[in-house]
Formats: sequence, C-alpha cells, structure tokens
Amino acid sequence: MDLPKIRVAERFSRDNFPAMLSYAELVTYLKPETAAEEALLALPEFQEGLHWGVPRYGHPEGEVYKHVREVLRNIDFWVEDASARSLLRLVAIVHDTFKFREAKGWPRDWNHHHSTLAARFLEVRGEDATLIRLVAWHDEAYFIWRMMFPYQQPIQAQVRLAKLLELIQDEIQLYYVFFKCDTCTGDKNLAPLHWFEQQVPGLVLLPDNSRAY
Repeated sequence: MDLPKIRVAERFSRDNFPAMLSYAELVTYLKPETAAEEALLALPEFQEGLHWGVPRYGHPEGEVYKHVREVLRNIDFWVEDASARSLLRLVAIVHDTFKFREAKGWPRDWNHHHSTLAARFLEVRGEDATLIRLVAWHDEAYFIWRMMFPYQQPIQAQVRLAKLLELIQDEIQLYYVFFKCDTCTGDKNLAPLHWFEQQVPGLVLLPDNSRAY
C-alpha cells in the first residue's frame, strides 16, 4: 500500500537553535529605511516569522531574515527608481515572513500558502493594492515553470501564465524585477527566471549577473 505523501515541516527546537535577534538587532541587520519598514519589524508575529527556517535547498542561509537581507541587497543593486525601490523593499520584507504559519500537510492547502497569508495580513492593514498583489503572486512564476517542465503540463501552464499576466497587468515589470531579486539568492535554480524572461514580451531585462552581492 502506498504511504500518504507528507510535506516535511521545517521546524526546529529553540533549545538547539541560536536565540532570536532583538528588535534592535533586526534593525541593525536589515537596515529599515522608512517608518513603515520599522513598524513591520516591531511586530512580535513578524519577528517570529523572520526567525523561522533552517538551511535547506534554495535557502542555505536558513532563517527568513537572512534571505530578506539577500533580496534587499539585490534591490539595492538593480533598482534605481526611488518609488519602485521603496515598494519592492516592502515586498521583500513581507513576502516569506508567514512561512512559519504555512500549512505543511499534503495535498497542499493553497489557502494557507505563505504568500496568501502575507497578502491577507497586508489587506487587514489596509496596505497598497500593488504591494498586496506583488506579495500574493510572488511565487506564481516559479509554480508555472514547475508545471511546464518537471510536471510536463504545458497547456495548463500556459493557461496559468495568461492568468498571472492578466492579474498583474501594468505591474509586470515590477513583478519581474522582484522575481529576479528573489530568485538570485542562496542556491536557487535560475531556470524559472530565465524561462520567464523568454516568455513575457516587453520586459526590460536586468543584467544577467546573478546573485549581485
């Protein structure tokens, strides 16, 4: 009899793990630039989410806050426009912070995917609609690539890509920039990024010097 598929929870014991950084230490590490960024880092639930994680494929750095700093460095490297930079920094700080509350069973509960949880958190706070959309869909291009190639479902993948492009419309360039800043971290597979660059017409491509720092 086949055993049920179980997604392994990336959990750890605080007894065998370094102490959480204080708010002051998080501020020193992530260097928030606005009151909005500082307010997020001050939230206890946010601090818990930033400290979640162990070294694993794609994220050898472990905790979320370390990944966030990598993304912020990429934003510094690739984004010059002040408005876009401010928005994408918020996306970076929020996008993975709710992984600690993500459902870990199988089949996957997409209503409790970390991007969905983060988007709901932003909605409750009355945040900007563009910020919410970018956070909600930040992993979608990767999932479409996975459907296209590892799962060999090209028709379903093209339908899903068309839906994504319809959802983000005029925000496609911002979406792409964040996807690149997020993907070019740790030891992530760059194939989804390169595929997306080839699939979406009209993108202004960033220099292909992956992992900018």
